[in-house]
Parts: sequence; C-alpha cells; structure tokens
Amino acid sequence: MSLRKLFPVTLFAIPALFLFNGCAPVIVVGAAGGGAATAHDERSTQTILDDQVIEAKAKDALYKDPERAKRIHINITSYNHVVLLTGEVLSKKLRNQVVDIVRHLDKVRRVHNEIRFADLTGFQSRTNDSWITSKVKTQMLTAKGFDSTRVKVITEAGTVYLMGLVTRDTGNRAANIARQISGVKRVVKVFEYL
Repeated sequence: MSLRKLFPVTLFAIPALFLFNGCAPVIVVGAAGGGAATAHDERSTQTILDDQVIEAKAKDALYKDPERAKRIHINITSYNHVVLLTGEVLSKKLRNQVVDIVRHLDKVRRVHNEIRFADLTGFQSRTNDSWITSKVKTQMLTAKGFDSTRVKVITEAGTVYLMGLVTRDTGNRAANIARQISGVKRVVKVFEYL
C-alpha cells in the first residue's frame, strides 16, 4: 500500500487510539474487516450504526441494575431496528421487564421475545451455541450461489435464529442450511422480506 493511501487511514487510526482508548482495536478492525459485509448489506450505513447503538443501549439498560444482572442472561440482536431477545431469566416478571425496557428504546420498531424462563445457561452451553453459529456461518459461506453476508446467525440453547433483509428464497435456503448442522434443535426465521 502506498503512503498516499495509508496516510488517511493513519490520520484516523492514531487519534482514534487515544480518543476511544479500549475500543480502538474494534473500530479499526471493524472498519477494515466490515467493509465487504457492509457493501452487501441491504441496510443503510445509518441503520447499521443505529442497530449497534440499540444493542449497546439495551445492554446498558438491562445490566445497569446489579440485582437484575444476576438473574438474567440476555442476548440483544438488532437488525434494521428490529430487536431479537434471546436468553434466560429466572422469573416471568423479569422477562416482562426486559421486553418493556427494550421496546421503549429510541428507534426500536419491533421486539421478538424469545427469552426463556429457565436457569441461566453456563459456559459449556454458550460455547456450544458459539460452535453451532460458526458451523452454520461456515456452511452458508461455502454454499454455492449463497450470499452469507445477508444473513445474521444467532444461536441460543441449540436454537438457531436467522435475521436479515432477504428474499423468501434466500430465507428458506438459509433455514435449510442451518437445519443440516449437527446440534441444531430448531431454526427460527426472524427475517424481513424484500
């Protein structure tokens, strides 16, 4: 890479290291690695940023109360201002609180509540879910004629949730790919269709 092309990146990256402190590596990596996925994303750049802000605000709002934080394990995924909530809570009252908090965040259009009333999952279960997600994404990546950048994959307790702005054909194909993966108990489509 020539110095002329490297200069603007350096101009942004060095101040960002000081400005964002611990977040800089994520920002720099995200800017470098996320470009290809963003180019194929049906969402606008602003909507992608909004989704990230929704996820961060939801997490902050849910986990700021230390007593509640001990009694919930919630995954927040926002795609096109539609929020998917997965995880576990120790009471139905907590589940209702979580949904209500997220539903009232700025720019949230809809909330899909997939929170289970159950004991909080442990490290082994969460590791297994991460492994399933990796296997699903890998299969999508290697599937001939399938654009894996259009589908977001989330796994909780062996259930695979699929999000994105896709055609019905792409959504069905994504679900079929996910169903073929060992360890997948169920596939839930949370797509918005084009």
